[in-house]
Amino acid sequence: MTVSYSLEVANARFGGFSKLLFRWRGSIYRLLYKEFLLFCGIYAFFSMFYRFLLTPTQQELFERIALYCDQFTNTSFIPVSFVLGFYVTLAFNRWWGQYTSFPLPDNLMMAVSGNVHGTDEKGRLLRRTLMRFANLSSVLILRSISTRVCKRFPSLEQIVESGFMTSHELKKFQSLHSDFNKYWIPLTWFANLASKARKEGRIRDDVALRLLMDELNNYRAKCSLLFHYDWISIPLVYTQVVTVAVYSFFGFCLIGRQFLNPEKGYKDHTVDMYVPVFTLLQFFFYSGWLKVGELIINPFGEDDDDFETNQLIDRNIQVSMLAVDDMYQNLPLAVKDKHWLQGNFSIPYTISTAAESLKPAFKGSTYNMTMSAEDFKMDQHVDGPLTTQHIPLRSYPSDAAENLPEGQGVLWRGSLPLLNDCSSSTDEEGCIHAYGNDVCVLSLGKCDDEVWSQREQEETMTQAAGENMSSQQAG
Repeated sequence: MTVSYSLEVANARFGGFSKLLFRWRGSIYRLLYKEFLLFCGIYAFFSMFYRFLLTPTQQELFERIALYCDQFTNTSFIPVSFVLGFYVTLAFNRWWGQYTSFPLPDNLMMAVSGNVHGTDEKGRLLRRTLMRFANLSSVLILRSISTRVCKRFPSLEQIVESGFMTSHELKKFQSLHSDFNKYWIPLTWFANLASKARKEGRIRDDVALRLLMDELNNYRAKCSLLFHYDWISIPLVYTQVVTVAVYSFFGFCLIGRQFLNPEKGYKDHTVDMYVPVFTLLQFFFYSGWLKVGELIINPFGEDDDDFETNQLIDRNIQVSMLAVDDMYQNLPLAVKDKHWLQGNFSIPYTISTAAESLKPAFKGSTYNMTMSAEDFKMDQHVDGPLTTQHIPLRSYPSDAAENLPEGQGVLWRGSLPLLNDCSSSTDEEGCIHAYGNDVCVLSLGKCDDEVWSQREQEETMTQAAGENMSSQQAG
């Protein structure tokens, strides 16, 4: 059964995670205790062998071997952290992908309940049969990849006895020969039955049928993805590399991490602790990391944290039939809600949550930002000795230039970068011109009248040409 501890970590508090360390089911202790005891036993054997059974000459040889092994365990010759980290990350991504690929019939049953009509017995039979076919397909694919489901349904006869398939459907299923997994056959029955229902008018239009087919294809895609996850595993060579790296590392630690005689003055061997506390912690971390990868690489087994596939099958068939049968057209009365006459209302809080009602609503991270009075003043861009004013316009009165102070600028159409481009080219009078779709005028006093009159003439001609074209088209 999946071990859930979400409630215990709902709130971060002092010693929150430490309370989880005393659990046994689903814990790393349960996975690792046999390997840990074996490591401790072998280490103790070599320690006693070195201390009590060897002659001084043999002890000296053992000490040289221990120092030689220790130099490899204390360097990066065996990159255990790198290999393990990448492997567990890859296995976790695969584990999460398998969980999200689990075929849940919720979307499909909503589409069936809302689009396959008929309150008579035939309509009810049609909806229940469609969802039974969908659930049968998921049972067939889970039976192929999950040891728990395979033990529950060791043969197709158990599936017939459980009600997912009839005897006639079993004969039809077995008569269809294929060298590959036939989990997709019930979904094909679903598609054909839905098409038949469309011809009979049980599905009222092609849009509803299309919706059913889309949801069916999404459901089928998840079943297919689970099959391929089971078929294509993480390459065996990578799993072997990780296992060999961890086991060889701690194989050298059994000799290299022995406490040698302090009287002989070996480097880093000044104290005889007898028990290698930090080596045991290192074994616990690295071997535990490897066990995590072993646990999640295939979540369809019978470990404590593997997926509850049998419970999911029970849940899926129950909610499917409830949605398309008992709840079909079984609606509560449409009545006025409690706040019908209230224009502005609030939902009450319990005493334990009343303090939350006093918190202001979040309106944006900059809503309460403090600003000085200078921040509210508009910036007037200064370019040399001139003071320019940029005004976006669709149209502008012909006498507007007369109201502009000397040295003011106007942007007729376009954007600020256009005006900046115009400011780099001036004529002899100091007046800037740019014509076309975007017109930019920088008035310097002397040339204002002729620039504005020229622009006014161009607009008049353009407007007259447009009116003539419109009258010709109307004629």
